[in-house]
Amino acid sequence: MRIPAMVPGARILSFGGYQPDNVVTNDDLAARIDTNDEWIRTRVGIESRRVAGPSETIEDMAVQAGGKALAGSGLSPADVDLVIVATCSTEVPIPNAAASVAHRLGIVSPGAFDLNAACAGFCYALEVASAAVRGGSARNVLVIGAEKMTAWVDWTDRSTCIIFADGAGAAVVGPSHDEPGIGPVVWGSAGDLVEKITIADRTSFLHQDGQAVFRWATTAVHPIAREACERAGVKIDELAAFVPHQANLRIIEVIARKLGVPREKVADDIVHAGNTSSASIPLALARMAERGELVSGSQVLLAGYGAGLCYAAQVITVP
Repeated sequence: MRIPAMVPGARILSFGGYQPDNVVTNDDLAARIDTNDEWIRTRVGIESRRVAGPSETIEDMAVQAGGKALAGSGLSPADVDLVIVATCSTEVPIPNAAASVAHRLGIVSPGAFDLNAACAGFCYALEVASAAVRGGSARNVLVIGAEKMTAWVDWTDRSTCIIFADGAGAAVVGPSHDEPGIGPVVWGSAGDLVEKITIADRTSFLHQDGQAVFRWATTAVHPIAREACERAGVKIDELAAFVPHQANLRIIEVIARKLGVPREKVADDIVHAGNTSSASIPLALARMAERGELVSGSQVLLAGYGAGLCYAAQVITVP
């Protein structure tokens, strides 16, 4: 394979998203557990979420989202030589999802690996893809966030089953010979808080200390996001949109308020998509693009945060 030359920067060429058909409303959950629509909307801001069927896999959803992103990029499968799947909910550790997804999309012999930074996974993968393109180790990269979080949720535990959902979002990353379209990443982790979001083993369900995560996210994330803007040379009031991880609408609103981003510029995909972990940011971007809410060439701030506790933020240019 020809080794690509180094380029000044990388950019996003296209987005793609996929959600399962099965819609689960708050009233549906209220029929099964001790909760109600008002209680859920007040605490997490979710009205409905999508749940994959028993036979629908992370790879199935990733192929759907990745296929849409690839089609929108104008590239052929032969133009892609690296596939990254950001996920934390695979059923088994081996084989990885990325190689299977690449094969099903007709991408022959690419580099392929999964990346687990939980809800910050897409932002981590986007930086890895950008670095690969800038450094010349890849021409074009397909980045996918895909999760089947509901496979790890106890449906009798209202602290988690009301929040998590399934889906996939994707982006194609390619070279930018003019202005970079993916800004410098600000990333890190708070390893002293790893026990706040855990899955002990395969016989266990996801456990989350919601209050601790809320306090951390509403305190730690906005300085990270602000620094990402500063590194990219973009002022907060120049942003066309702010797309944070769709964890909890209350968390999103607090972070946006501390940043000074107007409510109308803030993605709120969580209302009808739930928390899809590493899929939430690219899925929100894909849906916003489909609705014509993103103007080509405008600047968008991304911020992922979650289990680990990992975080990452960067500014992107809309393709």
